Amino acid sequence: MRARVLDTSGLEPPQPMQQVLVALGELAADEYLVMQHRREPLPLYPMLARLGFCHRVRRGRTTTFEVVIWRATDPEPPGSP
Repeated sequence: MRARVLDTSGLEPPQPMQQVLVALGELAADEYLVMQHRREPLPLYPMLARLGFCHRVRRGRTTTFEVVIWRATDPEPPGSP
């Protein structure tokens, strides 16, 4: 699987949510999304579940948070939480 990185750390609401939803719709079959953000996007998590995605949150390397998102039908992407 390949990571697609989406840096939303400099955006104001609702742009991060809008961009992540667009990016999820464009994911290729062999991709997962890494959303970089300065805040933890708590309202996103129930939406992901309804749309058939799983996620995990980890400390970012260049941003405060990274949210790793993948299709529920795919295996969990590699990497530590």
